[in-house]
Amino acid sequence: MGRPVLDVQGLTTVLAGTEATILEDVSFMVEPGEVVGVVGESGSGKSMLALTAMGLLPRAVRRARGRIFLAGEELTALTSDRWRERRGRDIAMIFQEPMTALNPIMRVGDQVVEVLRRRRGRSRSQARREAVELFRQVEIPLPEQRLRAYPHELSGGMRQRVMIAIALAAEPKLLVADEPTTALDVTVQAQVLELLRKLQRERGVSLLFISHDLGVIAEIADRVLVLYAGRVAEVAPVRQLFDDPRHPYTRALIASIPETRGPRGRLVSIEGTVPNVGAMPTGCRYAPRCPYRRALCDLGPPRLRTVTAGQEVACHQPFGFDLSREVASA
Repeated sequence: MGRPVLDVQGLTTVLAGTEATILEDVSFMVEPGEVVGVVGESGSGKSMLALTAMGLLPRAVRRARGRIFLAGEELTALTSDRWRERRGRDIAMIFQEPMTALNPIMRVGDQVVEVLRRRRGRSRSQARREAVELFRQVEIPLPEQRLRAYPHELSGGMRQRVMIAIALAAEPKLLVADEPTTALDVTVQAQVLELLRKLQRERGVSLLFISHDLGVIAEIADRVLVLYAGRVAEVAPVRQLFDDPRHPYTRALIASIPETRGPRGRLVSIEGTVPNVGAMPTGCRYAPRCPYRRALCDLGPPRLRTVTAGQEVACHQPFGFDLSREVASA
């Protein structure tokens, strides 16, 4: 498919002043025009992955190892000023809660105009015309009037559409969407997902879509990255992941989706919780919760291995395969 839009290699982040890992040895790629979904429980490192890719790590967290490439250029080798230039122009982010991401004392139209002027060098009048067109594209009704609104005057769905317009304003190569539908009701969530998919296809932009909702991931993603406790558990095309998951954690996540058809049964849950930062198991991080745990699982963390075409799993014995001999001799 050519050079990937985003190439993350061995990314590890830690709490500043410690060696307590938040993300550890995370590697994946996003191809041109591809939607990669990132899924996992709270505490799995999804939002930290998004912030690291954007170069927006909080002061309490630092990147210890790993490299991030955007369209072949290594972002992690850039100065903070140069990385700031790339944000918004080449890589943009749609945040989870637009009410806290939007400036509450600026009209939403001015916030779009600011991006167009700074990132694309438009005049004020030209930027205003383009802002109106962007509002039309994200299906905001009465766009000329909405430009003059403040964030608190818009509904949650409208605010999220404004966030999408801001993210698209500079025509980035990659959009990072960090749970953009979590704060919305089900009907509006479906509308925003449909809009994102439509804009992604029309513009050919790549999308890194982060969610804890497997139903949302199934609807929008082409390929899925399953995170657990800061490590990659499984990577696979979306249909393959749901039809034939190979990691016990992936199977447990899918099994926990409530059944909407047939007789009502007991909800399936995953026993235990995601381990805290600084208290990670020395072996497989999922082992303490895994019903298939063996002595081998406590010896060391499993490496990500290809088990079928396009499907990689970090498990000492993924379903249908026995890699114990290879692990023991490694």
